[in-house]
Amino acid sequence: MRYSGFSLIAQSLKGHAGWGPAWRDASPKSTYDVVIIGGGGHGLATAYYLASRYGVSNVAVIEKGYIGSGNAGRNTTIIRSNYLLSENIPFFESSMKLWEGLEQELNYNAMVSQRGALLLCHSDAQRDAFARRGNAMRLAGVDAEIMEVEQIRAMLPFLDYENARFPIRGGLMQWRAGTARHDAVVWGYARAADARGVDIVQNCEVTGISVENGRVVGVDTTRGQIKAKKVALAVAGNSSRVAAMAGLRLPIESHVLQAFVSEGLKPLLNCVLTFGAGHLYISQSDKGGLVFGGGIDGYNSYAQRGNLPTIEDVMEAAMGLWPALGRVRVLRHWGGIMDMSMDGSPIIDHTSVQGLYINAGWCYGGFKATPASGMCLAHLVAKDEPHPVAAAYRLDRFATGRLIDERGMGAQPNLH
Repeated sequence: MRYSGFSLIAQSLKGHAGWGPAWRDASPKSTYDVVIIGGGGHGLATAYYLASRYGVSNVAVIEKGYIGSGNAGRNTTIIRSNYLLSENIPFFESSMKLWEGLEQELNYNAMVSQRGALLLCHSDAQRDAFARRGNAMRLAGVDAEIMEVEQIRAMLPFLDYENARFPIRGGLMQWRAGTARHDAVVWGYARAADARGVDIVQNCEVTGISVENGRVVGVDTTRGQIKAKKVALAVAGNSSRVAAMAGLRLPIESHVLQAFVSEGLKPLLNCVLTFGAGHLYISQSDKGGLVFGGGIDGYNSYAQRGNLPTIEDVMEAAMGLWPALGRVRVLRHWGGIMDMSMDGSPIIDHTSVQGLYINAGWCYGGFKATPASGMCLAHLVAKDEPHPVAAAYRLDRFATGRLIDERGMGAQPNLH
């Protein structure tokens, strides 16, 4: 069924008894052309673009739990393309353009809200750095605007502009940035992929990757062995563990990243806001809750939970930017497992095992990259050549020294 206002009215007259499942809960077949490990946004987007753009529909998406139960459901839902380096700008801008047409393409309300993303600066040096980033964006055809303090004060009067340590000096705004509903993105891609013949297999954990004579031939799962001509990994923070099943060692560390949501408030914040003097990013959801997060916990872990020192650090940054937040209650918080690459930029490439492909190393940027990541991995799997906007995301760049160091941190994943 195609969703529309007319179908909604028709179903309401029937007591909404005519809605069918949005996708099938498929059982795995013995053989597929492509098996995608990971039923989050990236894996489902890859399956959808394989079927819709490249005509490869004999595809299975395998998820050890339910779809969207990993990082896709554990993030702060921000979408943007305000990057500096020439390797990253084309990729994230292509993702931004896909976001802008996603709901029409999928026929699903992903609640894409282009409310803008404002990066605050707190010193003259930081303002210069943001001006440089904005100029790089505009030269690449991406929207960017340097905002003065007076403009920001008129839009967000409740911030602490005269903070003795962190006075607000201005900011860099990308008006096309914003947020999307994370679970709706997963469901929309799942529904669209299923409609094109893709099997979505939930509660099916991969226990091994079968390799013969240097080529992948299938995967072992808790629901039996599945043969495949090609296998793609899109498992975020579990990339190292799953790749190790094929004898691969990745330049990735797994870290916990916590996020938080407050009680519902009346509309206050009409954009995504980033604190430049500490790691804090905050937006307001459609339900009124303030959704915010900070830096990773800084230690290697596969646990989807965090610790109190990081919570304290995030709250200190929030209070330093917006003192009135001290009166707001935090309802809940959660943790996701970040696959932190050694240069802070992602990997979309072949591996040394023929027929095995990898999508990993997203650090903080996995959700915003969902559409372009799926498109580029689908292109790579279907054509065995990198998509032009992801050509720099090679796995061997860590051996050759061609790093994409967006924040200048070098090989310190805990700082990205």
